[in-house]
Amino acid sequence: MFIVIGSTGDAASRYPDPMRHILIIAGGSGTRLWPLSRQGEPKQLLELIDGLSLLRMSYERVQGLVPDENILVCTGADYADAVAAQLPELPAGNILGEPVGRDSLAAVAWPAAVIAAKDPEGVVATVTADHIIRPVRDFRASVDSAFRVAEADPRALVTFGVVPTEANTGYGYLHRGAPLREGRGACEVVEFTEKPDAATARRYLDSGEYWWNSGMFVWRAQTLLDVLATLRPALRAGVDRLAADPARLPELYPSLERISVDFSVMEPVSRGEADAHVVAVPLDIQWYDVGSYESLAPHLPGDGEGNWHTGMTVALDADGNLLMNQRPHAVMAVAGLHRMAVIATDRATLVVPLSDSQKVKALVAKVAAEQGGEFA
Repeated sequence: MFIVIGSTGDAASRYPDPMRHILIIAGGSGTRLWPLSRQGEPKQLLELIDGLSLLRMSYERVQGLVPDENILVCTGADYADAVAAQLPELPAGNILGEPVGRDSLAAVAWPAAVIAAKDPEGVVATVTADHIIRPVRDFRASVDSAFRVAEADPRALVTFGVVPTEANTGYGYLHRGAPLREGRGACEVVEFTEKPDAATARRYLDSGEYWWNSGMFVWRAQTLLDVLATLRPALRAGVDRLAADPARLPELYPSLERISVDFSVMEPVSRGEADAHVVAVPLDIQWYDVGSYESLAPHLPGDGEGNWHTGMTVALDADGNLLMNQRPHAVMAVAGLHRMAVIATDRATLVVPLSDSQKVKALVAKVAAEQGGEFA
């Protein structure tokens, strides 16, 4: 079934069955990219790459897979206006603003209840707003494949497994089981495993039986709610009340359990603890989790001298550095520097080895404690 959307005289656009929905998760503050990101300016809203924000890139990856009115964004309430400004194609009511962060389960369960209330057969793809994914065409094909799996099997909770390229210890892993007929390379998931040590990650890679856990999902909204009725009944009751009476959001949302969807749903379902099962569809793509300056650096312009940079920068006898200068009337100059991140904004300057850029989150807490929260 197809529907045609567009005004008279516009080129007709064809979309899959309208029971398909997409949810973009755009919460979090991104403290590992401080001082670029800070309170009120999360990393997903920063125009870091080719003049686009990670949020805008996420939207453009899925644009056209479903009608815009079937795309929801779950974000912090403080960011809702900025999200709406970056995504003017979406109806204002499709921006769901969390009054407080309650981790990933609430961020997928609340939209699922909203969708199920108006479309009981609705299938929703949950995608993230903090990844760089290339090529987009292959990603879109995998999303379509996952939709098909969830449409054919109402009890399937589909996740996307990224085909690993290295023994990375920073990702969770999916242990693949039996292949399925439906979906491109889809298979059952035997278990979710947490971030491994280096030796275990190497064993996973060498076995060829594991994919990285992307943290993106496709399922029937009602199926997720049914699973929650078994595994997390209090949270299920809470999101049902929210869907029925949105005006109670400030009262009800803070009372929802704070827990991740992997730990609370995907892991126990993979162990057979609910009337559903976990399926993985492969993402054989270039997938980058932009969670640190070390991971961000390769996606920024080079200066011809072995550094990545933005803004006015000058480097002498320096290479492998990330130099980001947001001060329009000041130059950043470095000499004899190697494999460092130097980030300058109007409020703060950060200098850290790229290999230690995961320490920035702890540093932000120290800045807030010693210098005041306005600098964090």
